[in-house]
Amino acid sequence: MAEEVLSQSEIDSLLSALSTGEMDAEELKVEDKEKKVRVYDFKRALRFSKDQIRSLSRIHENFARLLTTYFSGQLRTYVNIQVASVDQLPYEEFIRSIPTMTILNIFSVSPLEGRILLETNPNVAYAMLDRVLGGRGSSMNKVDNLTEIETTIMSQLFERALENYQEAWGSIVEIEALLEEFEVNPQFLQMVSPNETVIVVSLNTTIGEASGMINICIPHVVLEPIIPKLSVHYWMQNQQPKERNIEEYESLQKTIQKAQVDVKAVLGETDIFIEQFLQLQQNDVIRLNQRIDEPMTLKVDDEKKFYIQPGQLKNQMAVQVLEEIREEEEENE
Repeated sequence: MAEEVLSQSEIDSLLSALSTGEMDAEELKVEDKEKKVRVYDFKRALRFSKDQIRSLSRIHENFARLLTTYFSGQLRTYVNIQVASVDQLPYEEFIRSIPTMTILNIFSVSPLEGRILLETNPNVAYAMLDRVLGGRGSSMNKVDNLTEIETTIMSQLFERALENYQEAWGSIVEIEALLEEFEVNPQFLQMVSPNETVIVVSLNTTIGEASGMINICIPHVVLEPIIPKLSVHYWMQNQQPKERNIEEYESLQKTIQKAQVDVKAVLGETDIFIEQFLQLQQNDVIRLNQRIDEPMTLKVDDEKKFYIQPGQLKNQMAVQVLEEIREEEEENE
């Protein structure tokens, strides 16, 4: 248990009260011995630490930025999305907090178990729909009688947005987000038990002149396998170079060094007509575009890499590398 540190003035005041009789030392001892009781609500079980909540907040702040860019390009209007809060609460409490008729996207995040719920306020959803259909982004609320066309457009819009969710989680775990259901009534939706702890990420969303909330509900069962990764230690480890990455790099480097490439020493080149080629006979001389006092070129996979000169090594023809051909020189040729 953390001990409370008193300042010098507080210590002086305490000693003064004890000396004057305002406080009794025996009473203080009795109070210390008494058991301190803290109220705990089992319906609101806290299963995530503050450190893990901060990690989830960072992930969804990145998602909010990606989503802002995505919707700005799709809707061609002013879009602003920011994380408002990240809380843990019972699933039943979350369901009661959202409108009775709203836009609900339920998607899986393989290989993690369970499903995630993306709830969009009708004001925001209809502003998006109006922009996609060529309107100014006016908002209306008629969720109870969505047409098949409206349902298809909205579900496709949010389905493509899930690619940004995959990218936001990329630093922690590789997931594949897949839209499974599209609902409008939360009462018909039972993802987990009512008392199950869920993480609710609320995003303040502005689309043109309309504004509202986008809520992401993540059950505990989804995050349970990756909870150890939601810590500052893991994030700091990821930011530092790892020995494993160095070993993988060295292994890859050794493998590439063993790869075979086609190397050609080019004596010279020239262009002739097909007719001349067909009439070539023994002892004919072909004039090349290479001067005798100029270095030859060495090609690696048909790309000029080095200037060379011909020679002999142990009774075999060989070439000596003079210098590397730089890209600027190759472009000027």
